[in-house]
Amino acid sequence: MAAALAAHHRLSSSSPAAWTPTLRHRRRVPSSLPFSSPASLHGRLGGARALRRAAAAAGDGVGGTAVPPAASSTLEELLRSCRTWTWRGMRVNYLLKGDGPPVLLVHGFGASVGHWRRNIGVLSESNTVYAIDLLGFGASEKPPGFSYTMETWAELILDFLDEVVKRPTVLVGNSVGSLACVIAAAESSRNLVRGLVLLNCSGGMNNKAIVDDWRIKLLLPLLWLIDFLLKQRRIASALNNLKDILLSVYGNKDAVDDELVEIIRGPADGEGALDAFVSTVTGPPGPSPIALMPTVRVPVLVLWGNQDPFTPIDGPVGKYFSSLPGELPNVTLHMLEGVGHCPHDDRPDLVHAKLLPWLQGLPSSSSAAAAAPETAPAA
Repeated sequence: MAAALAAHHRLSSSSPAAWTPTLRHRRRVPSSLPFSSPASLHGRLGGARALRRAAAAAGDGVGGTAVPPAASSTLEELLRSCRTWTWRGMRVNYLLKGDGPPVLLVHGFGASVGHWRRNIGVLSESNTVYAIDLLGFGASEKPPGFSYTMETWAELILDFLDEVVKRPTVLVGNSVGSLACVIAAAESSRNLVRGLVLLNCSGGMNNKAIVDDWRIKLLLPLLWLIDFLLKQRRIASALNNLKDILLSVYGNKDAVDDELVEIIRGPADGEGALDAFVSTVTGPPGPSPIALMPTVRVPVLVLWGNQDPFTPIDGPVGKYFSSLPGELPNVTLHMLEGVGHCPHDDRPDLVHAKLLPWLQGLPSSSSAAAAAPETAPAA
């Protein structure tokens, strides 16, 4: 997703001539996005809704077909059901749907609540589903000059569980959202986290975290150049458009529809989005999941698309997670064949087939709390 969003920003800022219209467009965007009902996206989804109706007619995708199932609620309906939570004086967009044990969905880099379009309806049939836009993304606030870090997003998640959900919750994350969930689970000492689901967890907030991968070492001079260009706020023109890059990230090409493109592109045009992107790509990578996972005590489900170009299974992070079931008894791993970096949207049928039984098999929150080791009282 980072590459896709980078391409979009590069296309929007390839020259001074291109830069000026982009700024004029941004001045027409209100300083605060419509958090309770992100209507700015609604008018762009007519063609996407037609695609969704076609997907619904094609069936649920189970049994090997590559066409992903349509969600039980349209993206437009999901966006209209969003709410606002104020965190440290900043507005955070979130969605609430369903009834049952709570789960919190945390998107990856450049994505938002809408990226869970194919999962919220299914999960909400037996769970209370929360989905959140991390600060700096989607319809959440993008404060000027804010320095985004993995630790800040983890703190946001824990405070959201404490102030909004108020029950032990299963965290479900994709990409950097997975890493934010790992940090939150490792730091939680109040039984806020009941379980952890990781969908192609990233090694850090950006590629600086995985320099042990020979492929990244070869790219380091280019990454340093990108850092420099981003900090100059002039970015070289892109060779591929946003949809082309999304196609390279997904194993199931049929899942890359107009709606997905708009989910990524729409919020990236908003005020403050470029600043958030620059801060994320050029900032510190944050804690490594390799160091944190042994400290996580709750049940963990790892789902990994084996065609992920960002965190490949044969890279250092992928190899580490694939070895975990033999080392940590609380970890369950399933490889998803033919799936890319975003399994939940790429092949939701495969994800649900593993996720739903795992959720149903979790011990109740009261049993989990009783089984958790006691912590010493603060001095």
